[in-house]
Amino acid sequence: MSSGRLQKDILKEFNGRLADRGIGSVSASAFNRYAVRKAKAFARLDEVRQISSALTNALGPDSADDLTITVAETIKTLVFEILESDGEISTKGAMELSRALKHAVEAQTISSDRRKKVEADFARKATNAIERAGKSKGLTAKTRDAIKREILGIQTDAS
Repeated sequence: MSSGRLQKDILKEFNGRLADRGIGSVSASAFNRYAVRKAKAFARLDEVRQISSALTNALGPDSADDLTITVAETIKTLVFEILESDGEISTKGAMELSRALKHAVEAQTISSDRRKKVEADFARKATNAIERAGKSKGLTAKTRDAIKREILGIQTDAS
């Protein structure tokens, strides 16, 4: 995301704006360190976006649960790595990590609960469809139960 301008020109303009407000100028080395940190951060964000996009495309729209689990596990790993690093962490930072972890776990739970609900709804609808179609075609209850066992893995009272 280059603006096409030279860093020294941006620094000159920035220092001019600071001077207009009566604030001291920023050194070229400090400005460069800031620019390098920002460039690395933007590069990392771009990399994460590309990875997320690739995962989403690879897993497909029907694999939202898998994607949620993958993202949540990634967040958990990042939290662990940050806590294990030698760097200091502020109280605010610890709270933010805690929130991120909490939200990741909640997302996994919501995703899992949603999947269970969808599966139960499908099983109910499929069972009803098998019963209706089976009765209309003259299949015995035993045959309908066998179909449900084979297709849905549903154990019936007769089995």
